[in-house]
Amino acid sequence: MTRFRTLDHPMMPAIAWIPDRPAEWLNDHIAMNRATSNAYLIPGDDGDVVINTGTVLQGEQIRKNFEALVGRPLKVVKIVFTQSHPDHTGGWQHFADDGVDTVVQRKFERICAERKLLGPFFTRRNAKVLAALIPPGTTGSYWFEARDPEPLTVFADTHDMTVAGRDYLLLSIPSGETLDALAVWLPQEKTLFFGNWAGAIMGAFPNFYTARGDRDRSVVFWLEECQMMIDLAPEMLVTGHDDPIVGADAVRAHLTKLRDAVQYVHDETVAGMNEGKTLPELMASIALPPHLVTNDGRGPVRWYVRSTWEEYAGWFRQERTSELYATPPSAVWPELTELAGGAGVLAETARAHLAAGDPEKALHLIEVAVVAAPQDRAVRETELAVYEALADRTEGRVFDELGWLESAIIDTRKALYAGAAA
Repeated sequence: MTRFRTLDHPMMPAIAWIPDRPAEWLNDHIAMNRATSNAYLIPGDDGDVVINTGTVLQGEQIRKNFEALVGRPLKVVKIVFTQSHPDHTGGWQHFADDGVDTVVQRKFERICAERKLLGPFFTRRNAKVLAALIPPGTTGSYWFEARDPEPLTVFADTHDMTVAGRDYLLLSIPSGETLDALAVWLPQEKTLFFGNWAGAIMGAFPNFYTARGDRDRSVVFWLEECQMMIDLAPEMLVTGHDDPIVGADAVRAHLTKLRDAVQYVHDETVAGMNEGKTLPELMASIALPPHLVTNDGRGPVRWYVRSTWEEYAGWFRQERTSELYATPPSAVWPELTELAGGAGVLAETARAHLAAGDPEKALHLIEVAVVAAPQDRAVRETELAVYEALADRTEGRVFDELGWLESAIIDTRKALYAGAAA
């Protein structure tokens, strides 16, 4: 049994929802309510600004918490969403006071529509990565079923607004977690809100690919947006899940390290591509130098090497002609298994690779064996051992990879139980 669980990952406390945890002041004019994604309030005598509203099940309590903190009913005149994910937008109806203006980046409506268009597809994929976190009897489909905010004020690149004497500049930053992401810049206070643009975990490598799947995110343009925000010289950086970073030097150091880490992976990948190295070679060889190592995050660096490669080159790797055709390699795996001497032989060889400390080679073999002999108990037991070894190798540090492996472990155990019960 694996020693590590996504439930123990550092991201979990950052997204924990504790309804009776009160809202808190970040300074004398910004309040925060911790939620699955944090909600923020900037109160004013002429009206209040709310940035993100929690999930559909959290919005009502978040409003109550804010009102308890400021000691009066809110009068919300502006709602701003840093992105369209339902953990940011779901509670919007509880803040939709008469005449409220809800401001979003121009891709917001498109991304909301696409999420509903592909809801069944992504519900299944989400469940494969978050299997250990989804309560029994549920599917997590609320993510795709929540009612989207309306009506909306939509902007393209920038949007200026003034509320209660305070100036706001909204900036389109579509290269982070979503194509509809925006940042909120308070120039008088030198405060920048950028939500999950740099990922869900502060100080981790930006999440350019999520195992659940999503639209491609641009490494190249992310670097440009990062430099733009460094040049603003913020003195407070407010994120989607964690505590803010305070102090111009601390903010610059944080953003600069992220920029340099991403730039390093980008440059090493491009150099390898030009040298004629294959994508697997680059994924296996590129690692961050010690001074650029980031916090534990959603995926390993090798995923972001692949993101960079595919941003430039697309899906055809030109390694195998079979990449161009619909028939998958697994179509001939039963025949290969028979030629190899049977699924038992493959499982035995996989166990030898596992014993030698090479679970990735073991994985390739056992995947072939499972397709050929899904009811074979020895094959399934070897499959379970491979997944557990891969999960242990993450050391609990890589959330999406560990989540996928947890799902695979759950499915394999179900297959073993079904075989025993038959």
